[in-house]
Amino acid sequence: MSSFLASAPAPTNLRTIVNDGFFPEIDVNTALAAMRQDGTATAERLRAALVDAVLSVNDDLRSWQAMQQAAGHMTLEAVPTGQIDGKPSHLHRYLRAVYCEARAGLIERYRDYDATAAGDRKAEALMQAVEDLRRDARWAISDIVGRSRSTVALI
Repeated sequence: MSSFLASAPAPTNLRTIVNDGFFPEIDVNTALAAMRQDGTATAERLRAALVDAVLSVNDDLRSWQAMQQAAGHMTLEAVPTGQIDGKPSHLHRYLRAVYCEARAGLIERYRDYDATAAGDRKAEALMQAVEDLRRDARWAISDIVGRSRSTVALI
C-alpha cells in the first residue's frame, strides 16, 4: 500500500513589500483596504499586482528620484514638501499611484466574462474604472514631480 502525503507550502510574508530604499515599503493589508478588493483574487495575486505597480511607479519616478538623491534627500519622506495627516504629501501621492495601478491591473486581469447584455455593460463600467484609476495614478505621479496635469480629448 502506498500513500501520498502533501505538505502545505511555507507561509509567505504577505504583509510588507520591501521597496528600493528611497521609496517606502508597502503594507499589503493597508493597500488591500485602500483598494477595496472584493476577495476574488488570491493573496498571492494581490501581492503580485502590488509588486508590479511598485515597479511601474518607481520606473516613472526614476529620474526624479535621482535628482532628489543628488540634492541630498535619500528617501521620499526626506524630500521637502507639505505634510497632511502627519505624513509628507509625496508619500500620500506615491501610495495613491501604487494603489491605483495595482487596482487597475487587477480589474483588467480578473474581470468577469459574461456574454449577456448585462455582462457587457458591467465590462464597460469596469474598463471605465481602469481608465480612471490609471489617470489618477498619472496625476499622482505628476503631482510628485511638479508637472502640470493635462487631459486631452480628441474631437
